[in-house]
Amino acid sequence: MNNLLKYGRLRGGQYKLLSRGDIHSVHSASLEVLEKVGMTIYNEHALKLLDKAGATVDYEKKRVWVPPNLVQEAVKKAPRSVKLCARKPEYDIRLEDRLVYFGTGGSTPYVLDLETGKKREAILEDIKNLALLTNSLENVHFFHIPVYPQDVPGKVTGIYRFHEALTYCVKPVYGSVLSVKEVDGVIKMGENLAGSAEALRKRPLIGMITCVTAPLMWDETYVQILLKTAEKGVPVIISSEPLAGGTGPATLAGSLVQQNAEALSGVVLTQLVNPGTPVIYGTVATILDPKLGSYVAGAVEMGLLNVAGAQMAQFYQLPIYATGGMTDSKIPDIQAGYEKAIISLMTGLAGANLVHDAAGVIESAVTYSYEQMIIDDEILGMVLRAVRGIEVNDDTLAVDVIKSVCPDGHFLSQRHTLKHVKTEYFLPKLSDRTKREAWKDKGMKDAWQRSREMAKAILSSIKPEPLPEDIKKEFDHVFEEEVNKVLKS
Repeated sequence: MNNLLKYGRLRGGQYKLLSRGDIHSVHSASLEVLEKVGMTIYNEHALKLLDKAGATVDYEKKRVWVPPNLVQEAVKKAPRSVKLCARKPEYDIRLEDRLVYFGTGGSTPYVLDLETGKKREAILEDIKNLALLTNSLENVHFFHIPVYPQDVPGKVTGIYRFHEALTYCVKPVYGSVLSVKEVDGVIKMGENLAGSAEALRKRPLIGMITCVTAPLMWDETYVQILLKTAEKGVPVIISSEPLAGGTGPATLAGSLVQQNAEALSGVVLTQLVNPGTPVIYGTVATILDPKLGSYVAGAVEMGLLNVAGAQMAQFYQLPIYATGGMTDSKIPDIQAGYEKAIISLMTGLAGANLVHDAAGVIESAVTYSYEQMIIDDEILGMVLRAVRGIEVNDDTLAVDVIKSVCPDGHFLSQRHTLKHVKTEYFLPKLSDRTKREAWKDKGMKDAWQRSREMAKAILSSIKPEPLPEDIKKEFDHVFEEEVNKVLKS
């Protein structure tokens, strides 16, 4: 049974870190930061929009102080629900309430080679293969384009990434680019694939990520990407990433306030450009390791910050882009397993909507692993089963069955057992539950070895689902035009 029917569209929210009072305290503190501390924004157009809307602007210092009423108005205008659509509509996802979806992520420059197991530069073919793997994995619901290929021209890497992803992935696709010129090209490709600009707004086949620079700054490139994406009405993700103790306060509550203020500043900008723009509140917050002075991906505090971020987004009734399944391990080992499982479980139970980085990312988001993607699919299946919880009704309470079997019978042959056994439990594909003797007979393979075999088997057998020939021809033509346009600029 397809996972989107079996486990998808599940609501989390069972795990709450912040009380109502905590949420209001963070909200009030964030508004105070935006009004009294302000944001640095390196874009004249954005500053003028904010000035006209009633913010206080210092054009020389590129500083803007945003009043609370402007934030509140923007939050009201932003949609409560955002669609991310797929080539195959049965894979469409709707980000709202506490619906939980997991996917890829990372935008890494390296991969672990599936044949040699060694780290190498990512290439364009990796996007194709990872897209095909995503198509086949039940618990990976969307394709956040995961690698930056090093074998294409740097100025147009983003356009190549989206072209390859949209060509081969049948699930929702979104990602990042490095320039506003690439945004134009990617959106034109999306409009071509959807049929028109209006059709793309109705069925958004692409989404775009923008990043706030902590602390409290929008640089020229990302604010341009934000404004252009909002102008076109394409879903836009506001990604805020303070590192507690480095680019954010050392306390988790303090970094949460900063992260919340940064995300809200992006919501304000999108709604000033184009009221009703589908905007997704985002957090990639984590900590700076106090011993090494470096970014940490697999910290339990990342999970805590993302859970709290999800609660803040839910308070504003905005969709939430959160981070799960991260690790600092360099290979798919025990460390990767426990770090990823803890963070994904926390974000899933918190009801985060769009949980990226949950499949395949290793080495502090520097490297991508095919094998880890298989392992993570297994982890996410278990997480989603936890999110699903325990269904309690007359049938599942099973009192009549217990009466008929007890005290001397067993439940193996009961119709009730046959009815529920395939849907009540998570049935692993990778984990080995056999006796030691059977495991020894099969070569004593660990999960990394088994996952490598599974990845190879999937990629050797899966058949791409190509675009119709006439659509592909026109899509490729638009892609080539946009690549040439940027290269010549």
